[in-house]
Amino acid sequence: MMTNLFSAFDPATGIKMSMNWISSCMGLMILPSSFWLLPNRASTVTLNITHKLHSEFKMLLGSNSKGMTLLSITLFMFIIMNNMMGLLPYIFTSSSHLTFTLAMAMPMWLSIMMYGWITQTNHMFAHLVPMGTPIMLMPFMVLIETVSNLIRPGSLAVRLAANMIAGHLLMSLLGNSSINYMEYSSIIIIMQMMLMMFETAVAIIQAYVFSVLSTLYASEV
Repeated sequence: MMTNLFSAFDPATGIKMSMNWISSCMGLMILPSSFWLLPNRASTVTLNITHKLHSEFKMLLGSNSKGMTLLSITLFMFIIMNNMMGLLPYIFTSSSHLTFTLAMAMPMWLSIMMYGWITQTNHMFAHLVPMGTPIMLMPFMVLIETVSNLIRPGSLAVRLAANMIAGHLLMSLLGNSSINYMEYSSIIIIMQMMLMMFETAVAIIQAYVFSVLSTLYASEV
């Protein structure tokens, strides 16, 4: 029995230990050993996705990829695995918590900024003032660019968490409504199925958006 609508995202505590965050890496545990040894369908699909993402991220990074595409692909796979796991019943949705999303966005952004300011200080200062800015507006542009750089990890984390929360809240509302309005249960089930398809698309898109934006931030360095 939920006390309020947002209690669906509260971690469930066990008697001896909490098993909530184990769902974040549970997908790796259930992969068969043949996934790593034989060119089966799962490995073929994953390899095709990896090659496609590599070409996409390399195009965004240009000549300064330097292994960043591997990091972006790993980030994409990890996020999409957790988003998909959250769609299963009785599985803890770790990607709907800011603790999880900030733990990915903050180190990524901080490492990119530290690398840029240590190795290319003049280039980073030049980014604070766009080309063609009037002299009177330069102090304001520096302030605006600084604030926009500082809120990047927060925007990445909030975007992923908020999108995952929104769909799960809708499904929780429809699930509770089906109990109270049994005469409309067939319509509610159809809406739940459509919403589940929509949430599957959102899970894929949000993983792609998170990794692409991280790649774009790295391409500015």
